[in-house]
This record gives sequence, C-alpha cells and structure tokens, in this order.
Amino acid sequence: MKASEIRKMSEKDIEAKLHDLKDELFKLRFQQAINQLDNPMRINAVKKDIARIKTVQRDIELHGANS
Repeated sequence: MKASEIRKMSEKDIEAKLHDLKDELFKLRFQQAINQLDNPMRINAVKKDIARIKTVQRDIELHGANS
C-alpha cells in the first residue's frame, strides 16, 4: 500500500485499515512462534504498512487534510 493510496482514504477507513493490519501482525507473530509461518517476509511488509499509515496520520494531524 502506498502513501498516496492512504491519503485518498477517509479517516475512518484509515483507522479500520490500521486495526486490520495490527490484527494481521499479531496473527503472523503467533504463527511464527509456533513455526507455522509460510512467508516470513509478510511480517516486514505489514510493519511497513502500519508505519506508512501512522506517518500519514501524523502528517494530517500536523498539516491538515490538504497536505
């Protein structure tokens, strides 16, 4: 997911996506702990998506929705 895609989403959609990604990260970490994780690179991708969403949220908080 790109930052430009995130900026086009509404605030509620962004919050929902963040919640979904955090839930997915929890499940991936659980699978890793019990050695059932198929794609370990997915953890990094989810963490980066979470960081992108939080960055966009912070940018909106500081500069408003027009940035």
